[in-house]
Amino acid sequence: MLTLIKNVYVYAPEDLGRKDILLAGGKICAVEDSISFETDVDFELIDGSDFIALPGFIDQHVHLIGGGGENGYSSRTPEVMFSEIIKYGITTVIGLLGTDGTSRHMESLYAKAKGLEEEGITTYIYSGSYELPLVTLTGSLKRDILLNEKVIGAGEIAISDHRSSAPTIEEITRLATESRVAGMLSRKAGVVHLHVGDGKDKLDMINEIVEKSDIPIYHFRPTHVNRNRALLEEAIKFAKKGGFIDITSSTGSPRRTPGEFTPAQGVKHCLDSGVDINHVTMSSDGNGSMPAFDSHGNIVGLTAASLESLYTEFKCLVKEEGVPVSDAVRTISTNIADSLKLFGKGHIKAGFDADLSLLDSNLEIFHVFAKGKKVIGNKEVLVKGVFEK
Repeated sequence: MLTLIKNVYVYAPEDLGRKDILLAGGKICAVEDSISFETDVDFELIDGSDFIALPGFIDQHVHLIGGGGENGYSSRTPEVMFSEIIKYGITTVIGLLGTDGTSRHMESLYAKAKGLEEEGITTYIYSGSYELPLVTLTGSLKRDILLNEKVIGAGEIAISDHRSSAPTIEEITRLATESRVAGMLSRKAGVVHLHVGDGKDKLDMINEIVEKSDIPIYHFRPTHVNRNRALLEEAIKFAKKGGFIDITSSTGSPRRTPGEFTPAQGVKHCLDSGVDINHVTMSSDGNGSMPAFDSHGNIVGLTAASLESLYTEFKCLVKEEGVPVSDAVRTISTNIADSLKLFGKGHIKAGFDADLSLLDSNLEIFHVFAKGKKVIGNKEVLVKGVFEK
């Protein structure tokens, strides 16, 4: 199916102004000032005059098969459904396990990722869970990364959190080395995606490893760094040294502690503090549980994170914090694709995958294309998962 989008304002993420975009065979074939052709093949023509075009959003932290369980079996969160991903402009997801690496399995995560891919989006996964020793598909992180097309690193490994397995510096160093070498051999990022909790150590362990070892800082990807202001300030220092930091979009109001930043405010604070925009990302923690603990570690509240928060905080970043669209979309698309070596993703560019969204002037999503197929049209879900009604 050919699709020609005429006269749309393109953020690729660079501000390209008004362009025509041609999609065919799941790819972006051309982005030009004007495209016209004659053909006997049926094609869809979209007037893009009222829209902006953005690269498909990439959510790099999603509990595809659910997460949670910190308050017993009934507190396990459900699996993610296909339409809950695409309706927020997300065309690529990275799945992972969380607190529970025992009753949740890598095999199930892999199968879910493959299923979502069959339904129409792009998926990747991390090997592991909160704890060490690492749970894997093959018995080895190196083998997982080298031999499985979907595994791009280890995660989410918990540090500075009472739910972690209290990993040592030596264990995290060895894990990062294994992930790095496997990534080099397979042209993958080979990162260690780190859940950072409320503990007093913050990023101390990672900073020490970077200082004392030969592992490049970019192999460590701390997430949830906006859970409190003190941690965010430490993350800013980490990013200024060349690291990448991930803001969790689902930690917004009403769960935010008074006086703390919203996720969008957190991103803006990073930028105002001199962090390179290319080193800041956002992810949703979608379908993960969000337990609230008292000072004794007892659960006093429990909700589930929504993928919608990624889109919501993107809008806040532009409309409330005044960040240019071309920069805001980098945090939820381009930066992730580039830094994680997700080839063909994160850009509106000839030869790249046809993952993109058309939004109106209020940043409302009207059309979403995933691998060239229109999955959202005129705000309506056009493609649903196999078991969705």
